[in-house]
Amino acid sequence: MKNTILFLLLVITSTAIAQENHKSFDSGEWFKFRIHYGLFTASYATLEVKDEVLNGKPVYHIKGFGESSGFLSVFFKVEDYYETYIDKNEVKPYKFIRKINEGGHTKNTEINFDYEKNEALVIDKKRSTQKTYPIKANVQDMMSSFYYLRNNIDVSSLKKGDETYVNMFFDNENFLFKLRYLGKEVINSEVGKIRCLKFRPIVQADRVFKEEESLTVWVSDDDNRMPVKIKADILVGSIQADLEAFKGLKYPFKIVVD
Repeated sequence: MKNTILFLLLVITSTAIAQENHKSFDSGEWFKFRIHYGLFTASYATLEVKDEVLNGKPVYHIKGFGESSGFLSVFFKVEDYYETYIDKNEVKPYKFIRKINEGGHTKNTEINFDYEKNEALVIDKKRSTQKTYPIKANVQDMMSSFYYLRNNIDVSSLKKGDETYVNMFFDNENFLFKLRYLGKEVINSEVGKIRCLKFRPIVQADRVFKEEESLTVWVSDDDNRMPVKIKADILVGSIQADLEAFKGLKYPFKIVVD
């Protein structure tokens, strides 16, 4: 269950889209989300961006962390870590890390992207194995896709019903991530009323999601493209993630004044 929760948070991030190829984020950006079933808080999750150097290259080191809280943590203790290292100019991933512990179920994997060979080296640290897989052009990992879209898609030209596609590599698979634009809406949040862009990621109907259009997400309609809210219908009910706190935005933030 908790793996689904943090996955939903990452889906939020993969839907934030910016205007005119400018950088909508910088180091120091930080978000905190409350993830809940109705009034029941299941977990909290954070995302943050830091400057770092990887193999001699200046990169953004982006960290996502989610953990169970309250009553859930009593019988289902969870700690999930997701990290990506992305090029500052092209916004492409060099390394992706997934380290999770969900009620005793653990994974510890690392993906290294080699663009000269067009392949990804997947290292399973738990099983002490590694294997290479072919990757597609302009590939992104689950986290880097957020920052890629924020800097490469022009929202000003989008119309309701338009769809955007991103080549994504996760675990050991290439797949095409599809996102549909639904229009604009004002959302009441913990930090005030926010003008938002509304999107629908097209997901696979399976043992988690009820149908392909089970997710709806909202991001701020400003230069920050800040993730604000997600609502998901899953097989065991409805789950929601809400922005609770933030800092380090690159551009000024405005709330809607009645």
